Amino acid sequence: MTAVESRPAGVVLTPSPGGHRPFGARVKAFVALTKPRIIELLLITTVPVMFLAAQGVPDLWLVLTTCIGGYLSAGGANALNMYIDRDIDALMDRTSQRPLVTGMVSPRECLVFGLALAAVSTLWFGLLVNWLSAALALGALLFYVIVYTMILKRRTAQNIVWGGIAGCMPVLIGWSAATNSMSWAAVILFLVIFFWTPPHYWPLSMKVKEDYARVGVPMLPVIAPNTVVARQIVLYSWVMVAVSLLLTPLGYTGWFYTAVALVTGGWWLWEAHSLQRRAKSGATGGKLKEMRLFHWSITYVSLLFVAVAVDPFLS
Repeated sequence: MTAVESRPAGVVLTPSPGGHRPFGARVKAFVALTKPRIIELLLITTVPVMFLAAQGVPDLWLVLTTCIGGYLSAGGANALNMYIDRDIDALMDRTSQRPLVTGMVSPRECLVFGLALAAVSTLWFGLLVNWLSAALALGALLFYVIVYTMILKRRTAQNIVWGGIAGCMPVLIGWSAATNSMSWAAVILFLVIFFWTPPHYWPLSMKVKEDYARVGVPMLPVIAPNTVVARQIVLYSWVMVAVSLLLTPLGYTGWFYTAVALVTGGWWLWEAHSLQRRAKSGATGGKLKEMRLFHWSITYVSLLFVAVAVDPFLS
C-alpha cells in the first residue's frame, strides 16, 4: 500500500531519507510512473501493424522485443511527464495519488528513472530491433515530453490535438520494426490514431474539466461550451472514420477489415452525434453521458486494430 498522508492541497510530499517506504509499495510506485494502462493501449496499436506489415505472423521474438522496447520508451516518457507535471498533479483530484504527489517516489528519483528508461529503450530498439525504430521511439518520447508536456499542454486548447502525435508513433514503430522501412499503410493508420485522439480524450476532459480549470490547463472543454466541444468531436470523428476506410481501396486490407471499420466506425459516429444532441439540449453532469464515448473509443481502437491483424489471414 502506498503511504498517503493528510496534506494541504497542492503540496507535494517529499520523503525524508529515513522515512519508511515499504519495498513492495516502492516497486508499485515506480511501475505506476510508467502509466501501464496507457501503454497497454499503445501496444494494441503496435502489434497488429506488425502482422499487417508481415502479411501474416511476424517473427515472434521481434514482436516481443518491440513490445518491451515500446514499454520502456513510453514508460520513460510518462515518468518524465509526471516529473514535469508534479505541481499540477498535486492540485488535481484525478492525479492526487500519483507517486510523486504522495511522496512514495522523490522528484530526483523520478527524473533519473525516466531518463534511464529513455536511454535504455533507445539502445534496446537499436541493438535488438533496428535503428529506424529506435529513432522513431526516441522522437516520440521527446515530442511527448518537450512539445506536449513542456510547451503545448499549459498554453493552448490544441494541446491534445498536436500532442497526440506522440501517441500515433507506435503505429510507425510497429511497421518499421517488421520491415525496417515505412509504408503508406503505416501513415494511414498513424492518421487514424491522430484523428482518434481528440474525440477520445475530450469526453474525459469534459468529465474532469474542473480539475483542469483549477490548474490553468486550457483543455478545450475548459475554455469552450459543451456544444462547441461536441461539434469538434463530431468533426474529428467523421475524418477518423473516413481515413480508416482508405486502407482497402489502396490495397492494404480486404473485406474483413472493411466490415469491422464500417460497423465500429458507424457505431462511433452514432455515439458522437448522440453526445452532440445531448450537449445541444443543455444536458450537464450525469445526463451528458460523455464517458460513454470515452469508453467506446477504447473498444473501437482495439477492435479496429485486431481487424488489422486478422485481415491478412482472411483476405
